[in-house]
Amino acid sequence: MNNKVLLAAFSLVILIGGIYWFTKPPASVSPSTLTPSVSTKDQKVDYQAGFAIFTNGVFRVFSQAMYHNLSEDVFIEAKTPNIIQVKKSGITWDDFFKTLPFKLTKECLTTGIKETFCSNDKAQLKFYLNGVKTDNLLDLKIKAGDRALITYGNDTEEQINKEFEKVPVP
Repeated sequence: MNNKVLLAAFSLVILIGGIYWFTKPPASVSPSTLTPSVSTKDQKVDYQAGFAIFTNGVFRVFSQAMYHNLSEDVFIEAKTPNIIQVKKSGITWDDFFKTLPFKLTKECLTTGIKETFCSNDKAQLKFYLNGVKTDNLLDLKIKAGDRALITYGNDTEEQINKEFEKVPVP
């Protein structure tokens, strides 16, 4: 073989190697990152959870129409106003309570008629999930069968247990 043929073959190998080098995905990109994934937050679901709210020992009733069917993702209905209907995955307790015409934070509850109950040195706003005190309840996703109690006052543990009995089992 003459030098011109060897030089042409070598150039062709360099050209093909260069094309491969510049067109392959970087080593840090895995095949799974190249494939679009479906978010689980937008998946349709159908399950229930129960909740109850007490203020100074008074059970709050959500039977008025102003509380019903306010979102297609998470809502309560007239026939079971303390049972939450969850229709989309990833819904948190805060997402649910934000659909209702009142305000609930970790420190305060402001009712639909503008009564305000905030934690202070005389009374506390407390959150329970499935019978366990859960300060970060609003941040948690609602799961099938969950039972949440939101209570304001200076109730004893015995009173809180009696309030929890009022949280419906979905």
